Amino acid sequence: MEQEYVLITDFCTSHDIETHFILQLYDNGLVDIVLKENSYYLPLKQLPKAEKIVRLYSELDINLEGIEVITQLLKRIEKMQAEIIYLKNKLDLYE
Repeated sequence: MEQEYVLITDFCTSHDIETHFILQLYDNGLVDIVLKENSYYLPLKQLPKAEKIVRLYSELDINLEGIEVITQLLKRIEKMQAEIIYLKNKLDLYE
């Protein structure tokens, strides 16, 4: 199954941001982009993450460094939540 992509210029136009911002996100490891035929594309699986970051940037006026911290903290929270579920399930076995 071939992965689908969105042209970054289309994404940026629809979200009223500059292409340079998405390239900065890529440079900082916050999103993945693909270069095909001299154009940059955003994988569809990255859209929710990219849209969340754009909202943080444009609506809440959070800078790139703040976005990096927020995304790292959200990853840690998700990991901890998964661990809590695992431990609760394990505890249920002993009750």
